[in-house]
Amino acid sequence: MAKDPYRYFRIEARELLDGLGQGVLALEKGSGGEETVLRLLRLAHTLKGASRVVKQMEMARLAHAVEEVLSPHREDAKHLTRDGINELLRILDSIGAEVATLEPKGAPQPEGGRTPPEQEEAFETVRVDIGEMDTLLQGVSEAGVQLASLREDIEAVERAHRLASALAEQLTSRLTAEPNGTRQGPSAGKTASMAEELRTLLEHAARSLIVSADQTEREVAQVRDQAYQLRLVAARTIFSSLERAARDAAHTLDKRIDFQTSGGANRLDANVLAALRDALLHVVRNAVAHGIETVPERAAAGKSPVGRIRLDVERRSHRLVFTCSDDGRGIDADAVRRAAVGRGLISSADAASLSVEQATLLILRGGITTTGVVTEVSGRGVGLDVLRETVSRLKGDISVKSERGAGTAIEVCVPVSLSAVAALVVDAGGFTAAIPLDAIRRTLRVAQQDIVRSAEGDSVLCDGTAIPFLPLCEALRKQAPARTKAWSAVVVEADARSVVVGVDRLLGTFNVVMRPLPTLVDPIPIVAGASLDAEGNPQLVLDPVGIVAAARATRGAKAAGESAARAPVLIVDDSLTTRMLEQSILESAGYEVALATSAEEALVKARERHYGLFVVDVEMPGMNGFEFVEQTRMDPLLRDTPAILVTSRAAAEDRKRGEQVGARAYIVKGEFDQVHLLTTIHSLIG
Repeated sequence: MAKDPYRYFRIEARELLDGLGQGVLALEKGSGGEETVLRLLRLAHTLKGASRVVKQMEMARLAHAVEEVLSPHREDAKHLTRDGINELLRILDSIGAEVATLEPKGAPQPEGGRTPPEQEEAFETVRVDIGEMDTLLQGVSEAGVQLASLREDIEAVERAHRLASALAEQLTSRLTAEPNGTRQGPSAGKTASMAEELRTLLEHAARSLIVSADQTEREVAQVRDQAYQLRLVAARTIFSSLERAARDAAHTLDKRIDFQTSGGANRLDANVLAALRDALLHVVRNAVAHGIETVPERAAAGKSPVGRIRLDVERRSHRLVFTCSDDGRGIDADAVRRAAVGRGLISSADAASLSVEQATLLILRGGITTTGVVTEVSGRGVGLDVLRETVSRLKGDISVKSERGAGTAIEVCVPVSLSAVAALVVDAGGFTAAIPLDAIRRTLRVAQQDIVRSAEGDSVLCDGTAIPFLPLCEALRKQAPARTKAWSAVVVEADARSVVVGVDRLLGTFNVVMRPLPTLVDPIPIVAGASLDAEGNPQLVLDPVGIVAAARATRGAKAAGESAARAPVLIVDDSLTTRMLEQSILESAGYEVALATSAEEALVKARERHYGLFVVDVEMPGMNGFEFVEQTRMDPLLRDTPAILVTSRAAAEDRKRGEQVGARAYIVKGEFDQVHLLTTIHSLIG
């Protein structure tokens, strides 16, 4: 057993307390709003869970008290009083005092009795800052650049060696042609000897430089590979804390569980795993609180008295999938409907048709709980909100499967690393770019006669399926000469869609360190970032989602060339009356119309089908209209689809914000004019 069982907890608790303190002070200054309250609720929730894992129940109680003070202000941060701020700071001070009591006995105490954070821990295993590791990787990359420069210098030395050899041969041949060198003078033999010595020295220097450069290159590559590995930690490192969290939750709720794991040897980026651990803590607690039944309930259902919770980790290409499953009651769609109606997120009429899949989407939005009583384990609707936000930040995906009475499985898929990417480097028109390997399904050769031309665009038949064909030069908007020879091609898949990308050459697979583009560079939809090749030359790292979107946009432009007016319009409004009115107006004018009752539902629909226009309300539960438009402007698939905001908010600052987020028009409901609406739509999509 470790001599200091709380050393990691102290570090985490202090980090959480620091975040809580900064957030509370921001609220006091008026610079924080509802989003700050939500962040503080998540931090307090995480601290409460971590405290329970290490059996610090007083600290867990205090963290719960923070939630109690903040929870009423989830959607109304402005009414948090000074007394409330003082109470929060008092509780945080109490938690800090509790953390201080966990210092190991005999630890050196400076004046004042408080160990400074920079001296608080001394580990046998060094805790490495990820930023420092990235700096190391950047330094290794720079060393590779210098090696490339050294290779050029070696080539110059080799050229000098060849010239010295030629000079020595000429001098020697002249001496040989003249008997005894009578016409060359007494210094001719000495000059020839010096030229031969110069040749020998240059030959030795070139050979020595080549050997040294080769050895240095191998060592730099070894350091780079080891640095990559240092960023990766085994998934099993979070299993213990997850199991303790599940068992403690079960003990609190008087339930019995068996926690099982697999795939712990799979490794991923430390910062990815750290963020994911906090989210998975909420998932396993939710599995106990909402999934696993009590012993009497399981007996009545004919189940074992011990509920089963499994966490399986599986490698899929360059991503890891964490699947948390249970054999509990499954998602109760009826309870979700009632909770959503009670929170005012949907109407009673819309709730009647809410499917299990739609209920899952609502749960992931956060703020919804099917637990009637707030407890130490659940009741605030925070857990899955943390999961959704974390996975989104990690550029991952979430899927939920549930069967009533049989259990629920939540699958979280995240990249192994956010910065180190295994990629296929390709050449297109003399331009090199890297495509992440996990998005590549296969490579092939495509002859000109294999490309099917149509009004909708070019396609290639691959495994019996017609797949859109997109030359990379065209996607990068680069001029390319007319082509007669066959293409090298890469089948790229993203969002369950595929595209065949035509290039000139496949240059090989490499591990690249992706960096963001400079802020001065305009964002390019198909570009995710940039990296440096072995010679220090910049190359783009392509975004698979952007590539697929570019192919769809190209085909959509060709297919819609005749009549853009028939592009469907998506109306997004939580008010049934407004949806029906706008639908009636647009359909009477000849437009095809689709409906969404929330911004979240609209995002799902927009990614499943191409729309010519979004007509969006501003004031909606969950994500509002401003946020929806802002999200679509950042999405390569949706950024070119215009949006109109139709709202009752007429203030100048609201109009300005609509313009800032990218809305193409702003219509106030109080000034609603059918003719004006149709004229605006016609000006945007015909």
